[in-house]
Amino acid sequence: MTAELAGARAVVTGGAGFVGSHLCDRLREAGADVVCLDNLLTGSPRNLADRREDARFSFRRHDVCEPFDVDGPVDFVFHLASPASPQDYLRHPLATLRAGAFGTFNVLELARRKHARFVLTSTSEVYGDPLIHPQIESYWGNVNPVGPRSAYDEAKRFAEALTAAYRSSQGTDTVILRLFNTYGPRMRARDGRAVPTFIVQARAGEPLTVAGDGSQTRSLCYVDDTVAGILASARAGYPGPINLGNPAELTIAELAGVIRELCGSASPLTFIDRPVDDPGLRRPDISLAGAVLDWKPSVDLEKGLRMTIDWFAAHAEEPEADHR
Repeated sequence: MTAELAGARAVVTGGAGFVGSHLCDRLREAGADVVCLDNLLTGSPRNLADRREDARFSFRRHDVCEPFDVDGPVDFVFHLASPASPQDYLRHPLATLRAGAFGTFNVLELARRKHARFVLTSTSEVYGDPLIHPQIESYWGNVNPVGPRSAYDEAKRFAEALTAAYRSSQGTDTVILRLFNTYGPRMRARDGRAVPTFIVQARAGEPLTVAGDGSQTRSLCYVDDTVAGILASARAGYPGPINLGNPAELTIAELAGVIRELCGSASPLTFIDRPVDDPGLRRPDISLAGAVLDWKPSVDLEKGLRMTIDWFAAHAEEPEADHR
């Protein structure tokens, strides 16, 4: 039985990023001490601003690709450190591969030394452009290992293999999670992902740029639901892989239309070239998460998008960090 979160000590890599910062918040709300590590390549200290006066939260600027240690006991290690948006991993392919390989090795070593539960946040991108639908955990995927998206896809696939090897050969307590598209407050405005891009464009009255003909599908999970699943997996003891996502599926063109309507915008849709290896279908089968985590998403798309749009409106005047 894994330790409960209240009174536990957790390490979160990539904790200044979009999902990582929300995870840090929920851990502290659950009563855990949190050590957050991030090299700020794509994360931002602004995401952690509300924790600066919290004595049970600490931030270390560190690249987990370099060896490190954490003083004292550690109960949970959550590994989220990696560029995650298309714009970021296309701009930083070597950093992305290093995070999946050297970073995962170093973080697993910490978990092994501390006898901590290790939680790997992998991705639905390990399924590539899937040949089965919806995607189930036993599916091995259809991934181009040398395409423009391969740095991210293969980094996560390697991280999964390394995690499984530590579990089988070192006895490390691990779980592999495959996160499907997550959205919500603290996403960067123009990071290449559909939700923030459409929101910014709709609010500015710009054309909404839809890739291809917009018929490719996505399944969008609000960040609070994703984080709830991550925390449930930390407590459950199940090794995974486990899909975490919202099985409600819609096309990219439909998503653009919903966001345009919620923003009260008259922006037209404009169609641009579809990226190479862009998946045509994306929907998780989450029956395993329901069975072993007693988890399912609770925030519907309209409610989640309204909260996300409201956040962007409230932070519209804040300059974005320069992520190069």
